[in-house]
Amino acid sequence: MTVLAARAAHLSPASHTAMPAIPAGRLPGTGLRAQMLWAARFRVLWLLAGFVGIALIALVRIVSLGFGGQAPERTSLAEAMVPPRGEITDRNGASLARAFPAYALWFDPKAMGDSGSPLVRSPQEVAGALKAIFPDIDEARMARRLASGKAGYLRRRLLPEEANRVFALGEIALEIPRETDRYYPQGTLAAHVLGYVVEEKGGQIGMEQVLEQRLAHPDTRTQPVALSVDVRVQGALEDELRKGMLATNAIGAAGIVLDVDTGEVMALASLPEFDPNTAGAAGAINVFNRATNGVYELGSTFKPLSIAAAIDAGVVRDLGKAWDATPVSVGRRTIKDLKPKGATLNVPQALVYSSNTVTARVADALGPERLRRTMIDLGMDRRPFIELPARGKPLWPQGDWSRVTNMTVSYGHGLAVTPLHLASAYAAMVNGGIWRPATLMKLAPADVPRGRRVFKESTSSRMRQMLRMISLYGTGKQADAPGYRVGGKTGSAEKAGVGGYNKTALVSSFAAAFPLDAPRYVVVIVLDEPKGTVASSFQRTAGYTAAPVVGKLVPRIGPMLGVQPDDARDVDISDLRYLVDKH
Repeated sequence: MTVLAARAAHLSPASHTAMPAIPAGRLPGTGLRAQMLWAARFRVLWLLAGFVGIALIALVRIVSLGFGGQAPERTSLAEAMVPPRGEITDRNGASLARAFPAYALWFDPKAMGDSGSPLVRSPQEVAGALKAIFPDIDEARMARRLASGKAGYLRRRLLPEEANRVFALGEIALEIPRETDRYYPQGTLAAHVLGYVVEEKGGQIGMEQVLEQRLAHPDTRTQPVALSVDVRVQGALEDELRKGMLATNAIGAAGIVLDVDTGEVMALASLPEFDPNTAGAAGAINVFNRATNGVYELGSTFKPLSIAAAIDAGVVRDLGKAWDATPVSVGRRTIKDLKPKGATLNVPQALVYSSNTVTARVADALGPERLRRTMIDLGMDRRPFIELPARGKPLWPQGDWSRVTNMTVSYGHGLAVTPLHLASAYAAMVNGGIWRPATLMKLAPADVPRGRRVFKESTSSRMRQMLRMISLYGTGKQADAPGYRVGGKTGSAEKAGVGGYNKTALVSSFAAAFPLDAPRYVVVIVLDEPKGTVASSFQRTAGYTAAPVVGKLVPRIGPMLGVQPDDARDVDISDLRYLVDKH
């Protein structure tokens, strides 16, 4: 048999055993490997189908948002890199107002759809749970708010731990959005200087309003704005002013610390205060600024200004001259001293003992026009010079001043001004005679205004002597602070009202400067309607109410402002002391 025949016989069907049957469900010619390949392909198909489904859902959502949703705000890269509102700092860089990321509590009644209640529990139960997190809320009012179904903020400025506790309540309708908020890290400190911010309205009442454009514009809000105030001095002023107000049961108070050479306000306070962190669109209570907007007859604090005008004009040359101190009759009015010190007084004695009669006679000799001109030069006839929008209009005697008007204005009646008016006037009286406008902006030396001359240098020197004598020998003794060479003048005036003066309501003030051998700062303290208490020896007058505030404040703020106590230095009053001692 040939090889080919043998191979053919080997491959013939007769030479092989029959093939077994293929099991049901098994593809012909498949093995384990083929089955795994088919399973893998099947899974890939399902995975692709899943991705396609998700993509379709996302596409539908995007289209729905594009047609019916709220479009996202467009923000440029430049705007995204800067704060939404500029920072305000004190003169040393301490933050007074800044933007910061915060949480809010928002009620969304449609969070669970339009059907049924948006809350899992009852409004009363949810309000009780919120009360446990925020003890200061009104639980009943919150329950009514939740039951009303009205969307809106329930609370702003949540702490992170408070936000976590709200989230743990499991109420979908209580949303906790993150937002940028305006924050005042010093709390109520300098509230009347700063003001506050209302969303969509911008800054309100304080420097927030004054600086609105600068704080909000993208080109300028990257740089902090430095104010003139020193947060340390501000804190000390508010603390001592509050103590003085509470100790005498006064209804309000105002205080100012002013740099006599630049006009920079180092501190400015009005009490009662408000909290800018809680002020909103509805406003806030106690926003009235007594320091710049309240006008008062400031009484005997005007006497040194009137005497300075007379010295400057040459009406008073001999300080030892005896002036008639008996009551003055002018028309139907009689001017008297509260505590007469004799039939005659010289000018230093008149200031030390606060004589109305001598001051009125000096003003009479000066004449109405010259005293009026001095008051105009000191800015007393117009609103105070300061950046704040809250600036009170003085109650200025109209027309030519009569003889009686001239006399009464000389000792602080018949003309009502703000405490800031008085502070700027005293700065001019002690700094060498130059009046400058007050400012709440930190000034570089080159930016200090030249001002205008109101008093001669020699007049200013004399007034420093006599102001120091008032604190050493007169009504300002309780304002003296050892080593700080404080000098100033008290003022106690009945408040004017309908039908005349209210004898039961006083405005007590003290205007001071320190250190008087080289004046740096003026301090003005005003108490509105102080009462006679144990703390004030049952007296309402300024020597017992306002002056002690200055005496406690100056030692606190002196070192902060670079003024150290020095018992070896003082104003030279050797040529005037005998004029007071001989009385």
